Amino acid sequence: MLRAVSQPGQRRRLAWSTAIFSLATGLSRLLGLVREIFAAYYFGTTGQINAFTVAFQIPNLIRSLVADAALSSAFVPVFTDLLEQGDRKRAWRVASSLFWIMLLGLSALSALFILIAPIVIIPFGDPGGDKELAANLARVLFPIVALLGASGIIVGILNSYDHFTVPALTPVFWNLAIILGLVLGVPHADGESGKLYVYAGSILVGTVIQVLLPMPWLRGLDDRLRVVIDWRDPAVRRVFKMMVPVTLSLGLINFNAFVDTIFASRLIDANSAPTAIDKAFRVYMLPQGMFSVAIATVLFPSLARLASRHDLDGFRDTVAKGVRQIGFMLIPASLITAVLAEPMVRLIYQRGAFDATQTPVVAAALAAFSAGLAFNGAMLMLNRAFFSLQQNWVPTRIALANLALNAGLNFAFYRFGTWGIPLATSVANVAGTAALLYMLRRRLGGRLGFGETANGVARITVASVVAAGAAFAVWWIVDDRLGRSTWSQIFSLGLAMVAAIDAYLAVCLVLKVREISPLLSLRTRVRRRR
Repeated sequence: MLRAVSQPGQRRRLAWSTAIFSLATGLSRLLGLVREIFAAYYFGTTGQINAFTVAFQIPNLIRSLVADAALSSAFVPVFTDLLEQGDRKRAWRVASSLFWIMLLGLSALSALFILIAPIVIIPFGDPGGDKELAANLARVLFPIVALLGASGIIVGILNSYDHFTVPALTPVFWNLAIILGLVLGVPHADGESGKLYVYAGSILVGTVIQVLLPMPWLRGLDDRLRVVIDWRDPAVRRVFKMMVPVTLSLGLINFNAFVDTIFASRLIDANSAPTAIDKAFRVYMLPQGMFSVAIATVLFPSLARLASRHDLDGFRDTVAKGVRQIGFMLIPASLITAVLAEPMVRLIYQRGAFDATQTPVVAAALAAFSAGLAFNGAMLMLNRAFFSLQQNWVPTRIALANLALNAGLNFAFYRFGTWGIPLATSVANVAGTAALLYMLRRRLGGRLGFGETANGVARITVASVVAAGAAFAVWWIVDDRLGRSTWSQIFSLGLAMVAAIDAYLAVCLVLKVREISPLLSLRTRVRRRR
């Protein structure tokens, strides 16, 4: 039996797809960071912006439970399985039915939450000192749930055909719409609450663009979406049956952020802690989105095909390589971010309403988040492995246990201050990764290359420590001599990053880290194209 990811040509194609997806996602994340820079400039981290942070958390949680990635993760294995069987007409009928069921059903759910928004805000206490504003902002934002439900089907179809670039680019335009809304609308709005309504409205407009933009690319495929609702089709029912554990497992991971916000608002400081944690989370998600999301997304359809063919050897090999590649990218990112957290936060956010007193709080939260960065990426990959096997209840049970652990750690760590909440999340990520690895090994009836993976991770960690040390040393020397002007900070951090990358790659070559091979093959491919 062929092993799709074991063939050299297939490996190069997947490496190239991952690189393109990473670049597209990286551009989106960078623009997301620009978006956050503008938001921090206009609103800082104290006051009514915390009402907005809480208001956005609620529809974002529902979105993670019933739409977007959760829906795609349940839909892709079923849709791919039908395509593999050659039943393409039925596959598209199933996709069409799910598109309309989700759009109509989630529109009704959004309408319900718009009505009960004030009740939903109650667990957060008095965020930003304005509960009514938080409820009204949530009402503006709830329609994104229905829109992203439709988007989940569109993205799932494109990914099943190994089209990753366009779906990865749609968030770029989402971020651009919000940035334009902030720049053009906020200066002309009346009062702080009026400016926050502009922010919320810009997110809604950006979401509409995100849904509509990839639709033209569906035309070049085997069929098209039709106006049909065949809820009796067993495949449609199978998607919903699979969605229950997928929704819980992916949703519960996001529910941790919801619980974190409750603890931050109730037990630390409702006027600053929720937004400080959110600002740190946005920086933390930049390497996460560029690397682990890219690798897991690109490998997911391949894993689904391998599972459909019952090629467990190829499946096991692909998962192990995915986990190691995520470690190769995220272990150095986590250590470098931890040691440079304060200069990063200072450069990114400290201007306008975001003053110097807020920088240490956000930086400490960022450093605490960074401790769990590689483990969070590994969890994403391992969850996709179980979804591909259509054994979705395993990660769901682990996610439930992880949620309880995270809540308990929040209660224990909130006494440390704002950074205690992200630290709890990082510790929970370590436990969740260990549990997923153990259960996947049992399911596959064999090793996942643990010895090879442990050896590779040890070498990567050594190289990462050297890279982080080089980054901090270069930044400290240059920063001390040039001072803290904006251009000086850009130069000192940029030079530190260059030193870190050079040191990391050099040590990886010396230690013969195998995961550097895809980078070398991509460099060769780029040179050939020139």
